[in-house]
Amino acid sequence: MSESKQQKQGSWWSALFTRIKLLIDGELGHLLTINRSQRPWHMPIIMAIAISFPVFVGAYFGDLASGIKASLGSMIILNLPLAGTLPYRLVTVMAWGFAMILSFALGLMAQQLPVLRLPVFMFIALGVVMLGRYYRQPPPAGLFVLMAGAIALFIPVPIDQTLSAIGLVLLGSGSSMLLALLYTLFLLAARPIAPAPSYQYEPDTISDSLIVVSFVSLALVIAVLLDMPYPYWAAMSCFIIIQGMQLRTMWIKQLHRLLGTLVGMAVANWMLSWGLSMWGVAVAILAMMFLIESFVDRHYGLAVIFITPLTIFIAEYGSTMLVPPVASVVINARMIDTALGCAIGLSGGLAIHSARLRVPLRRFENWLLLRFGA
Repeated sequence: MSESKQQKQGSWWSALFTRIKLLIDGELGHLLTINRSQRPWHMPIIMAIAISFPVFVGAYFGDLASGIKASLGSMIILNLPLAGTLPYRLVTVMAWGFAMILSFALGLMAQQLPVLRLPVFMFIALGVVMLGRYYRQPPPAGLFVLMAGAIALFIPVPIDQTLSAIGLVLLGSGSSMLLALLYTLFLLAARPIAPAPSYQYEPDTISDSLIVVSFVSLALVIAVLLDMPYPYWAAMSCFIIIQGMQLRTMWIKQLHRLLGTLVGMAVANWMLSWGLSMWGVAVAILAMMFLIESFVDRHYGLAVIFITPLTIFIAEYGSTMLVPPVASVVINARMIDTALGCAIGLSGGLAIHSARLRVPLRRFENWLLLRFGA
């Protein structure tokens, strides 16, 4: 081989290694970047208090499971807007509160007839996704509304306790609405009023929603067919991943979720070994919610480290079963469900970017809009 050819081959390999190094450095940069929070510093404190308050009430009355159910309803405060007038902000929280209660109630009712589980879940998911996209809700958007409905489909609630369970979620939502009112008054007094966004129908809203619902439902179906103990975790993992519209965003969020779940399982196992009392569980949930809300817009992976033990605590202490699930079983199931949901979510992200799939979906969307005069 001549010297010139060797030089060309050497320069080609050098350029290839340089490109690979730049790619790895770029991906690591996205993975390790900690963003600056865009929210007021006191917002995580208010959110943590609102969501953990029902748990403290449940601990006071010696009924921790009921307090944790009510805390599901309290999660609507996470949808509190930071822009718009007082009526706009409160109406937004109240609308998500109504959706939360309806989602949980439909889930509990469908639980009595297992054949209705999938259709009801798809109905809830479609409503949540379309409303969130039409009103351009920032994360978590309808995540916890969908989670409440998914949990209600599978947690063991006797039929004679259905109404009381719905009432607990209603009470939790009510307490969050009251705190949202007080906090909004404080924000409006301390900061200038930012204009609320204007809404109009964006193209592909229906198409994107159908793709998201299809893949989230697929994750739930596969988890059920595999007889996983907590199939809704797979669906929620898929929903979180597929929410990222850019492929790089989905890839980074998937990696964040998997790595965060691995560390979070170790944290959960360590915390469960403490043998906490009811008050200890309430304090732990308060602390975890504060850390989650502090990190969620800075670095998603750090937030997942605490989201994982939080969901495990809900499964451990929010169940009405006489014999709670074994911690190791819950932790193992959490990792398997997360891996399954992430894989399906990334596949759904690829489908969203598929030009071939867009053609029939856009035809269907245009037909709907013309048919119903939108």
